[in-house]
Amino acid sequence: MTRPSSPELLSFGEAMTLFVAETTGDLAEVERFRRRIAGADTNVAIGLARLGFHVGWLSRVGDDSFGRYLRTTLEHEGLDCRHLITDADHATGLVFKERALDGADPRVEYRRRGSAASQLAPADADEVDFSALRHLHATGIPPALSPSCRELSYHLLGEARRHGASLSFDPNLRPSLWSSEREMRETLNDLAAHTDWVMPGLAEGQLLTGQETPHDIAGFYLDQGAEAVFLKLGPEGGYYRGRLGGEEQAFSVPGIAVAEVVDTVGAGDGFAVGVISALLDGVSPRQALQRGCLIGAEAVQVSGDMEGLPHRDRLEHLEAALDDTSRRSAT
Repeated sequence: MTRPSSPELLSFGEAMTLFVAETTGDLAEVERFRRRIAGADTNVAIGLARLGFHVGWLSRVGDDSFGRYLRTTLEHEGLDCRHLITDADHATGLVFKERALDGADPRVEYRRRGSAASQLAPADADEVDFSALRHLHATGIPPALSPSCRELSYHLLGEARRHGASLSFDPNLRPSLWSSEREMRETLNDLAAHTDWVMPGLAEGQLLTGQETPHDIAGFYLDQGAEAVFLKLGPEGGYYRGRLGGEEQAFSVPGIAVAEVVDTVGAGDGFAVGVISALLDGVSPRQALQRGCLIGAEAVQVSGDMEGLPHRDRLEHLEAALDDTSRRSAT
């Protein structure tokens, strides 16, 4: 059988088996959980694959039932897992998530120390065909997992840029994984400086840059070499400042109203899916920012990290409805 062409997009990091509580309350009291998958990097990869992109996933899983579950699930979602390595010496990471009420951020507990994915290293990218790569998405999670994962992050960004791929970066802060806040700030800001499109949340940007306003946070990354900054403002929408298309622009778009917030986890990943897919589709930064807010709003209306990410036909329906609403509001 002929092997399919190399992925045009690549994401990397740690996918974990997720257990979501079926009832509210302290996890110590919960007896029933539903098994799913978790991981910011895989959320984005799955979201882009659902929109029709050929997305590769680079990671490690344990030689265990959880690793087999992850591989099967990711392949079912359309990810190209040729760069997913089975590690016989380390286990697959696990995460447990409570069921929160009234749209609150759910508490989560991780079992990932020494996981298979934390053993990732530059050599794991030896088989990547960078010449075929159109875009690489990175987050701040892999460099927090281990020194070798950090080396891999720099290696992938460097090789992708050398071969002409565009690069996006979402800080996805995980302070508990870092030895110090200073190390986290310096490392993630340095990684962001190696990319084209930076996508922090407002609080993340404030912590990382020391700036307060979206305008100044974006300016920090533009001064470091980024081409564009898309800030996540939660229910308030998003903010853009950048040089896509040549002349620098800055603007915001409002958030998308939702009937009920069910689960906030994954909203930022949905935002990244929207922005990246739109820019790769060749639309304007304003349309990209709006799509980011739209998919982020979809993500919070269902339980689960990636269950709300739309397929292309659903996205087209949502964007058409949004355009129709905007036209009616303008008349």
